Amino acid sequence: MEWIIDQYQVKTDKKSGIIDDPNLYSDDERYIFNLLLRIINVSVQTVDLVNSLPPLEIVD
Repeated sequence: MEWIIDQYQVKTDKKSGIIDDPNLYSDDERYIFNLLLRIINVSVQTVDLVNSLPPLEIVD
């Protein structure tokens, strides 16, 4: 989540002065919030899936 929050910030390129505003990527004002919710959901489902796997048995 930290990476997403870092990537989806309004930034200005120092050389060109171009402003990168991820809020303009979508007309949905909740775009970034919904993205975070989806990432959290996938993370929780992944943990559940991994926890449901049988123990790994390594045979020599």
